Amino acid sequence: MLLGKGASPGITLGKALIVENETLNIEKKTIENTEIEKNKFLEAIKTSKEQLSKVRDKASKELGEEKAAIFEAHLMILEDPEMVDQTINKIENEKLNAAYAFQEIANQFIMIFEAMDNEYMKERAADIKDVSDRVLRNVLGETVVDLSMLEKSVILIANDLTPSDTATMDKEKVLGFLTNIGGKTSHTAIMARSLEIPAVVGLGDITDKVKNRDFIIFNGETGEVIISPNEEQIKKYKRLKESYENERKELEKCKGKKSVTLDGREVELVGNIGTPKDIEGLLKNDAEGVGLYRTEFIYMDRDSMPTEEEQFESYKKVLEGLRDKPVVIRTLDIGGDKKLPYLKIDEEMNPFLGYRAIRLCLDKKEIFKTQLRALLRASVYGNLKIMFPMISSLDELLAAKEILSETKKDLDTEGIAYAQNIEVGMMIEVPSAALISDLLAKHVDFFSIGTNDLIQYTTAVDRMNEKIHHLYSPFNPGVLRLIKMVIDNGHKENIWVGMCGEAAGDEKMIPILLGMGLDEFSMSASSILPARKIIRSLKVEDCKKISDKVLSMGSANEIESYLKNIL
Repeated sequence: MLLGKGASPGITLGKALIVENETLNIEKKTIENTEIEKNKFLEAIKTSKEQLSKVRDKASKELGEEKAAIFEAHLMILEDPEMVDQTINKIENEKLNAAYAFQEIANQFIMIFEAMDNEYMKERAADIKDVSDRVLRNVLGETVVDLSMLEKSVILIANDLTPSDTATMDKEKVLGFLTNIGGKTSHTAIMARSLEIPAVVGLGDITDKVKNRDFIIFNGETGEVIISPNEEQIKKYKRLKESYENERKELEKCKGKKSVTLDGREVELVGNIGTPKDIEGLLKNDAEGVGLYRTEFIYMDRDSMPTEEEQFESYKKVLEGLRDKPVVIRTLDIGGDKKLPYLKIDEEMNPFLGYRAIRLCLDKKEIFKTQLRALLRASVYGNLKIMFPMISSLDELLAAKEILSETKKDLDTEGIAYAQNIEVGMMIEVPSAALISDLLAKHVDFFSIGTNDLIQYTTAVDRMNEKIHHLYSPFNPGVLRLIKMVIDNGHKENIWVGMCGEAAGDEKMIPILLGMGLDEFSMSASSILPARKIIRSLKVEDCKKISDKVLSMGSANEIESYLKNIL
C-alpha cells in the first residue's frame, strides 16, 4: 500500500492512464540509415493525422464546430509541405535523427510566427507547438493522451496535472487523480474537489510504480493507494465505497435547510467554481451561491484570447444558472502556475511573487477592460459581485476601481445596460493587504480571504514544496491573527467578510471562523453539506471561546491538538 495526501474524498476502483507532461529531451544524433529515420518521421506524421482526425470528429459531435476548428487548423499544419519536406531534407542531407531534425524545423517556424507583427499570425505559433509536440511523441514512440477525448473511464496518473489538463478533460470519464507532487491546496487538489472527483496527491513516484491499465483502488480521504489489489482488498474497498456513498445520502437531509447555528446566527455557504459546467455540482449540493468563480479557465482552453462575446456568454450562463443567488466573479488571475501560451510573459525567478493577477491586468488595460465589459453586460442576468485578486496596496485597488468606472462610462455612452447595484470587493491573500484592511475596507463592499496564498505568503512556505509542506498550515497562529484582523476591520466599516480559500471547508476550521465572525464560507461543492451539518450543530458563544483560545496559542500543532480533543 502507498500513502499520499488525501486531497478529495471518495473511494475509487479502476484502471490507470498515465499522463505525461514532462518536457521532451531530444538529443542530436548522427545516423547512417537515413531511410529508416525518414520512414519513422512519415509514419509519425500519418499517426498524428489519424489521432487529430478522431479528435476533430469527436469534438465536432460533442463540443460543436467552433472547438473542432482548432483541430482542423492542426491538421492543416501537418499537411504543410514546407515543414515536411524541410525535415526530410535535413534527415537526408545532414544525417540527423528524425526527432531532432523535425524539432529544429518546427522551432524555426515557431520563431518566424512569433516575430510577426500580425497578432493572429503570432497566435499560430502556439498551434505549431501543440502539433510538433504530438509528432515528436509519436516519433519517439511515446503515448499521446488527449484528455478531452477519453474513450474509457480511467484513473489519471501524473507527476501533476496542469490547469489546461483539468479544464479540457472529459470529466465523465475521469474516476480519480493520483499525482507525484502537490498538497491539499495544489491546483490539482482544488480542481478535484470542485469537480467532486476523488484524488490523492504527493505520492512521490506513483508514475514510476504504475503502468497503463494497472487496476488501482484508492481512498481520497485517507490517501491510501493500492496497485493491483487482491480479491479481499477489492471487496473491502467496495464496502467502504458503499459506506461512503451512504454517508453522502445521509447528508442529503441538510438540503433545503438554512446554514444557521443552534443560537440563530445565519451564514452563507457558497461554492468555488472554475467553469459554467461546475454549476451542476453546486446546485446538487444546495449551495447558496458562488463565492469564487475563477475566470482564468475561460482563457486557458484555447490558443487565442477569448473575445468579449465569449466571456459574456460564460458569465451570463453562470448568473442565469444560479437563479438570482449571489455570484462572486474574480477578475483574471493569470501568472504563477497559470500561464497562457498566447500571452508572452517573460520567465521569472519567483512567478508567484511576480507579474500576475491584478498587476498584469493594470498593465494590460485592454485585456482587463474587455473582461469588465463582459462582466457588466452579463450583470443584468443575475446577482453579480466583482472581485479583484491579489491586491497588495490601496493604490492598486483604486486603480482597478477607476478602470471599472471608465468601463461603465463607455457602456453608458454606447447605451448598453448593466446592473446599477453591483457590489465590488477584493481578495485578501497578501499580508500587506491584511495589515491595511482597515483602510481598504473603506473602498469596497466586501472582502474575501484567500487562505491558499495568504498562508504561503505569510509563512514564506511554497505550498508546492514537499520538503517544507508540514509548515504550510491554516492553523499557523500568525495566519489566524491576520484572518481575525481582516474580519474585525471589515465589520468596523459595515462590510461583509467571506473566505474562498480551502480553509473555509476545513471541518476543524469552521468553529474558529464562526467564532471570529466570518459571514460567508466558500468551498468546493462536495464540502457544502458536511459544512452545513457542522454549522447547524454549533453555538456561536462556544465558537467564540474556541477562537479566543486558539488565538492565545503559540503553534499550529498545539492548536490542532486542542481542536482534536474538543471537537
